[in-house]
Amino acid sequence: MKKSDIGLIGLAVMGENLVMNMESKGFTVSVYNRTADKVTNFISGRAKGKNIVGTYSLKELVDSLAKPRKVMMMIKAGAAVDGMIDSLIPLLEKGDIIIDGGNSHFPDTARRTAYVESKGLLYVGTGVSGGEEGALKGPSLMPGGSTAAWSSVKPIFQSICASVEDGTPCCDWVGENGAGHFVKMVHNGIEYGDMQLICEAYHIMRDLLSMSADEMHEVFKEWNKGELDSYLIEITRDILAYKDTDGAPIVDKILDTAGQKGTGKWTGIAALDEGVPLTLIGEAVFARCLSAIKEERVAASKLLSGPAPSFSDDKKLFINDIKNALFASKIVSYAQGYTLMRAAAKTYGWNLNYGGIALMWRGGCIIRSVFLGKIKEAFDRDSELSNLLLDPFFKDVIDRAQAGWRRVCSIAMSNGIPVPAMSSALCYYDGFRCERLPANLLQAQRDYFGAHTYERLDAPRGQFFHTNWTGEGGDTAASNYVV
Repeated sequence: MKKSDIGLIGLAVMGENLVMNMESKGFTVSVYNRTADKVTNFISGRAKGKNIVGTYSLKELVDSLAKPRKVMMMIKAGAAVDGMIDSLIPLLEKGDIIIDGGNSHFPDTARRTAYVESKGLLYVGTGVSGGEEGALKGPSLMPGGSTAAWSSVKPIFQSICASVEDGTPCCDWVGENGAGHFVKMVHNGIEYGDMQLICEAYHIMRDLLSMSADEMHEVFKEWNKGELDSYLIEITRDILAYKDTDGAPIVDKILDTAGQKGTGKWTGIAALDEGVPLTLIGEAVFARCLSAIKEERVAASKLLSGPAPSFSDDKKLFINDIKNALFASKIVSYAQGYTLMRAAAKTYGWNLNYGGIALMWRGGCIIRSVFLGKIKEAFDRDSELSNLLLDPFFKDVIDRAQAGWRRVCSIAMSNGIPVPAMSSALCYYDGFRCERLPANLLQAQRDYFGAHTYERLDAPRGQFFHTNWTGEGGDTAASNYVV
């Protein structure tokens, strides 16, 4: 009997769809699920008549695979992954490959790579983006881990992933240990930012411009034909047009409390660890947290005052300003995300291909957009580009967009409409272009109360000074800590 090309553990919707995708590309797939009924139902249902083999124990799964064996886990991140790895290791042989396709935290993937390699096996932690549809029709894949495993998993991964217009697959090797899951984490953080920015644009149109869902549908429909062309703009367009059974827009009936699974939070924590100002994505995470305290907000709305939204200017021109604010803020979000990846690559010794990452995100994933092609071109022009805002294309876009961007943030705030992501993006932009920030005063404050020292404009960098501000502090200085 012909051995299977790959085994997959975990037949939830993502796992099932990946199996169907693999089989459709000519691969034979063995499947296993802890709940045996799921295997039986899948084999007798969607997988019936296809080159998909049902197995009912891990040993049976492993025995059904061609060498080097490739076992992919699509299970809940955390302890379940560690448990499954420990169950698989005794059944596998040197050179076999364990693959984690879940949303694992990158330090866990780095730890697991070292552990699995110590047992003579290989490990891959891969980001999988695109949701249910992407898993079935072609996701974006971001693999990292044991470099020696890439040649074995590459034919499968690059066959099942999405591709861009010229046929380039939206999957390539990202780097060692946790690099793949780190890049996926940053992808998800940018996703948080993109979604929040779109929601702020929607909020302004709904509450300040008093636009209906149908009117906003037309705006997003138009935006999706230009520079904002992307999956998230596309689905926003469709959501705004979708009607409930009574003919009313269903979006107006959805409770305004957002959920999250943690990857945005992880991105923010990683940025704090690296000392990278990831302000927009941080605000996007906190906006979800603020939305979650619905009952407190309802109570506060009855007690706390603010301006009543009122708009009397040219609506069409202001909608164009909103588009510019959205696009400029989006550029900042990616600029911050790429700065984080660059800092982490230095910390962990990864050799990340930044243009290649943009290409991986061009298709299949949630943040796919035409805009990503411009990021690829930016890194083609300068592989050492330190910040996307410094690239000529993005600099020109910001130059054209910033007047509208500033108007939108100003008018929204004047009318009491929160725009935390758009405004934090603008503050980052202004801070980044500011030759002299007020941190000189901050350093003086730190030195005053804690003798933390400071550097001087008229002395070489790295030379630190302390002032005895009160005449009572003495000359002893504290040690320096620079993020």
